[in-house]
Amino acid sequence: MEERKKRVRDAPRTRRRMLEAARDLFLRNGYGATTLKEIADRADVAVQTIYFTFGNKRVLLKELVDVAIAGDLEPVATMDRPWFQEALAAPTAEAHLRLHVRGTRGILERVAPIVEMLRAATAADPALAGQWDDDVDPRFAVHLEAARSLMAKPRARSGMTAEHAADLLFGVLSPELYQVFVRDRGWSPERWEAWAADTLTAQLCQAA
Repeated sequence: MEERKKRVRDAPRTRRRMLEAARDLFLRNGYGATTLKEIADRADVAVQTIYFTFGNKRVLLKELVDVAIAGDLEPVATMDRPWFQEALAAPTAEAHLRLHVRGTRGILERVAPIVEMLRAATAADPALAGQWDDDVDPRFAVHLEAARSLMAKPRARSGMTAEHAADLLFGVLSPELYQVFVRDRGWSPERWEAWAADTLTAQLCQAA
C-alpha cells in the first residue's frame, strides 16, 4: 500500500522527467532519430513506463508542446490562466496589451526553441498533424480573444477591427520573430518584451 501511494505521489515528477528528457533529445537529435528507449534511459525509467504514460511517441510530443505552452502539467487552457484573465481585467487598452505581451513572453521562452523541431517532425511524420485541431490555430484563437477585449477598452485605436489587431498580435508575438531577436540577435527576453509592447502599443493604442 505504501509503495502504491509513493508511486502516485511521484507520478507528476516522473512524468515531467520523461518530458524533459524527450525535449532534450528531440532538440539535440531530432524527433525522428530519437527512440523511446533513449528517452527512457535519459529519464531513468523503464521504456514500458513511457508506453504506459503516453501510449506512443506522437502523444509524447503533443504533451511536450502542451506543457511548454502551459508551463506546468495542469490541464488549464491558456485563456483560463491567471495571467490571461488578469490582462482581460486591465482597465485600459495599453495596460491590457502590456500584460498580454508579458504573459506571451513567458510562453515564448518555453515554446520558441522547439518550434523548428516540431515543424521538422511534422514534415517527417504527417500523422503528427492529427494531434492538433486543423480548423483553428490555437495561438491565433488566444490573440483574437485578447484583441476583442483590448479593442473595446479606453485608449484603443479607433477604427481598427479586433481581427486586424489579432493579426498584429499573431505576427509580432510569433515564436519565429522572438527567435530572430533573442536567439539570432542576442536580445534578452526582457528587451524583446519591451520592444514588442512598445511596437504594439504604437499600432493598437491611441497616442498619449
